[in-house]
Amino acid sequence: MQDTPPSVPDFTQWPSFPFEGDLRVKQLDEPVPVEPPRRGEGHRECTACNAPDEAYIWVGERWRVRAMDRPTGLPMVLILESRSHLDLGDLPNLLAAELGVMTVRLERAIRSLDGVARVHVNRWGDGSAHLHMWFLARPYGRLQLRGTFLSLWDSILPPISEAQWRENLAMVAAWLAEFGGRPLAEPPRIQWQAPSSLTAQSAGEAVEEPEEETVSVIEAADEIPEAEAAEAPATGEPANVDTPGKAEEPANAGTPEKAE
Repeated sequence: MQDTPPSVPDFTQWPSFPFEGDLRVKQLDEPVPVEPPRRGEGHRECTACNAPDEAYIWVGERWRVRAMDRPTGLPMVLILESRSHLDLGDLPNLLAAELGVMTVRLERAIRSLDGVARVHVNRWGDGSAHLHMWFLARPYGRLQLRGTFLSLWDSILPPISEAQWRENLAMVAAWLAEFGGRPLAEPPRIQWQAPSSLTAQSAGEAVEEPEEETVSVIEAADEIPEAEAAEAPATGEPANVDTPGKAEEPANAGTPEKAE
């Protein structure tokens, strides 16, 4: 006899649920006897430990903050990572106390941005063994985005402009730097052009400025198939080793973070 799938839960009727129409619940898979290792466990490489400081928007002595590689639907999505290769339950008392301070500090920095009403703080940890906390900004006035499904809406909403995104990153990095550490995010460049003379250029004399290639804040190397990466044409540019994973514990990891 075929198992009857469970009924659709009530939260599908909430105003914040991002989907509508006919839905059905998937059948639950049988549990596995041994869970596979996460990134940074067993033989799997830790991407955060291999990421340089340049892949982050702000770095301190024991913490780093990174962003996505491109704008998304929310005003800001950031990830707080420890420098040391530790998970949440592995933190010693000093780092555990600092995690609380850094969480409050980063929440305030994101909430100070224009158009941000709330900041959701999440920790899942199923993909990586290196501690990383997610901070998602809910736009002001968007009541439909309240609650549990904000992370889903981030992938559904049209992305904000890159100029606004970079400005937000620079403001958060500067805000954090007031308490120590080093800001690495820069504001967007001012786009302006001035004629070289008072005489307007004719259409034939107009010169197009070459477009600058956007540099990713973090390159999601783990999501690129190996075959595709091998076929990519070689260029003179250095390889971008930024990854959305973790960072190796530096030699100065024992130095206390600057007090607030």
